[in-house]
Amino acid sequence: MEPEMTKRAALKRQAREAGAFDGPDYGAHDAKVRRLPVSQGRGWSPHPSNDDRDQAYLKTLKPKSEGQAELLNAVDTHNLTLALGPAGTGKTYLAVAKAVEALEAGKVGRIVLSRPAVEAGESIGFLPGAMEDKLAPYLRPLYDALSDRLSMKRVGALMAEGLIEIAPIGYMRGRTLNNAFVVVDEAQNCTYTQLKMLLTRLGWHSTMVVTGDPHQSDLLPGVSGLADIASKLEAVPEIAVVRLAEQDIVRHPLVASMIGVL
Repeated sequence: MEPEMTKRAALKRQAREAGAFDGPDYGAHDAKVRRLPVSQGRGWSPHPSNDDRDQAYLKTLKPKSEGQAELLNAVDTHNLTLALGPAGTGKTYLAVAKAVEALEAGKVGRIVLSRPAVEAGESIGFLPGAMEDKLAPYLRPLYDALSDRLSMKRVGALMAEGLIEIAPIGYMRGRTLNNAFVVVDEAQNCTYTQLKMLLTRLGWHSTMVVTGDPHQSDLLPGVSGLADIASKLEAVPEIAVVRLAEQDIVRHPLVASMIGVL
């Protein structure tokens, strides 16, 4: 009995070293358990195109309209881009996607996300927890865009390492953002003074994208400074101001129809 067990163990060891198991030659012929074949150097996958991406997948970033193509080109060629347009035109998603792309390519050292903590006409009161917990409901659209480009596990790891930073607008005063990709979302809820402060945080080797819809501000009439800032910066050739329209909306077709009449 002992020599037979030793022979069986030797056969198993040889099969492991070879990197594959052959059913008929694996152990005794009457064994009820058979191992799945193992490819050389990696685990078995039922998908034929397994390419060792740690169960992640990459989505190709392609514009779905002429306006989106203009926005992507502006981000690639300018250090400061203002993306103005109605809801559903992909402003936030494209900005965050380009930020992730730049971080993964090593073009920047970190991503800085900022968004005004302004309720959409309804006060939700005081929120418990640390600063990140309090801001989480307001920053949910940014998290959704991040999780669509990266897994939530990787997003958490990058945030723990400080490579993705959530920066409230109120805490941006006095900072210089070097070697960073900065996304300022929902900028229509910023005043002229706040936007001026945010835009002047831009440092060396950095890219900033400011997104917003001047016609959907939650501030009192005349308080939002996005439209005024955009009209003034449009005269600066080094700054790109991209104005998206209804034909650039990529949500449900009803969104474009509603925006046209509301």
